[in-house]
Amino acid sequence: MTTGRSNTTQAARVISVLADVLAAIIVLWILMYLLGANRGNGLVEFVQDAARWLAGWSHDLFTFDEAWARVVAGYGLAAVVYLVIGHMVAGRLLRPH
Repeated sequence: MTTGRSNTTQAARVISVLADVLAAIIVLWILMYLLGANRGNGLVEFVQDAARWLAGWSHDLFTFDEAWARVVAGYGLAAVVYLVIGHMVAGRLLRPH
């Protein structure tokens, strides 16, 4: 039988992994963009669409002159926010009450 504590630990683990996956998708798109990946490729399109949806709130938040700087700053901010919030929530769940 699982205890409440192990359920909390599992929930914290799921939240951490989810935050890592979301951030990884965004970082993967940043790398694909910077390396000039073929946007006609299905995988590149999928990653771009997923990253655009995940970072919709921070996309084009910054108005740098260079497009690469806007992508890195806007999408990078979203990746950092997912990591920080996800791991903070997971850490909070793991604290003894």
